[in-house]
Amino acid sequence: QVQLVESGGGLVQAGGSLRLSCAASGSIFSINTMGWYRQAPGKQRELVAEITSDGATNYADSVKGRFTISRDNAKNTVFLQMNSLKPEDTAVYYCNAEGRYLRDSDSNLLRYHNWGQGTQVTVSS
Repeated sequence: QVQLVESGGGLVQAGGSLRLSCAASGSIFSINTMGWYRQAPGKQRELVAEITSDGATNYADSVKGRFTISRDNAKNTVFLQMNSLKPEDTAVYYCNAEGRYLRDSDSNLLRYHNWGQGTQVTVSS
């Protein structure tokens, strides 16, 4: 299967910056779209940004101009550079990826759509 591990969360003052990373590992055959979602207390999980394998990006309106998503296909890693952070950006941030993996038992290619464990981002005012 495929595992996603996030890193880079933490506590920062309003106006500061953080950079999140998410590395995918396992029997990866392909990774199509990778993305970042977030969930604040009492709210639904929402899309923050996503990026396709050929670099096309999509952002939530609330983060446009402040956040930048990028990926390193050779390292199966996606990044989220977050600048000009606001208290309302406080949430648990989750990495998401979908693609195909190689099942060892029979060498079949199967689809996956997995989540990371989440990393806390807290922005103080």
